[in-house]
Amino acid sequence: MFSLIFPGQGSQLVGMGKDLHDKHSLVQDLFKEADDTLGFSISKLVLEGPKEDLDLTENTQPAIFLVSYSIFKLIKEEFKIDLNKASFFAGHSLGEYSALTSAGSLSFSDTLRILKIRGNAMQSSVPKGVGGMVAVLGSEIETIEKIIKDNKDKYECYIANDNSKGQIVLSGKIDDLEKMMGDLKAANIKNIKLPVSAPFHCKLMSKATLVMNEEIVKLNFKEPENKLISNVTGKEISDSNELKDLLVKQIESRVRWRESVLLMIEKGVTQFIEIGPGKVLSGLVKRIDKNVKVSAINSEEDIKLININE
Repeated sequence: MFSLIFPGQGSQLVGMGKDLHDKHSLVQDLFKEADDTLGFSISKLVLEGPKEDLDLTENTQPAIFLVSYSIFKLIKEEFKIDLNKASFFAGHSLGEYSALTSAGSLSFSDTLRILKIRGNAMQSSVPKGVGGMVAVLGSEIETIEKIIKDNKDKYECYIANDNSKGQIVLSGKIDDLEKMMGDLKAANIKNIKLPVSAPFHCKLMSKATLVMNEEIVKLNFKEPENKLISNVTGKEISDSNELKDLLVKQIESRVRWRESVLLMIEKGVTQFIEIGPGKVLSGLVKRIDKNVKVSAINSEEDIKLININE
């Protein structure tokens, strides 16, 4: 059994998908449709940069989706590999939108539009310079939860991502994060401030939740062709109504990536195929269970090497 996984923010780089775009009209057509849908040349931004504009959250989110979905469609339609035989589709944060669109639940153009709105809402939910994120390495989730709970009167920090065994990401106001970083250092727990300008996946994103609550209801969701795993619950999503609710909750909720991967393995998945730029999720999956087969697909050479366990 295999699962498809789709990356989130942080996997972007200028020129991602360029070799596929240069060779395949299918990818060129999707890039052009994205430009027309969004009303600006996101294709030029993806292929040529500049990096500082690509790294803006409102651009990063539709850009990563565009590349991930283009690779998915190319594999299916030109290389004739039936990815919809996957037991599960899952994505990390914005990657969840790549997953549900690839599973037929939402149209390509609707996803581009909602991710542009989502990225803008998340970026503007907290003034620049107020919030941030910190990666915690080599510690257990229970240890970090206890530190947060024991110091709730001293600072307010949140677990934003439970990525893998030994990799947790915190969100909060910068002043609070710095206080917690001091406590982590005192406990000999390695931590690194991340180069992001907003505290994603915590209650400081409440303004973005209000925006998404209004926008999600306008979209036409179909029942997905494949089973989807939710970031919010780490479990299967039962229907499109639950999906809408979870996509709104996802803005302020912990990304339960480790739990999601463990659930898929528990259900019999032995192979994970990452569709999109970079290899971030492939690395996380290997940290969660080194016995599963993992591959990252973001070039024609990668596509040709696909060997699916069924």
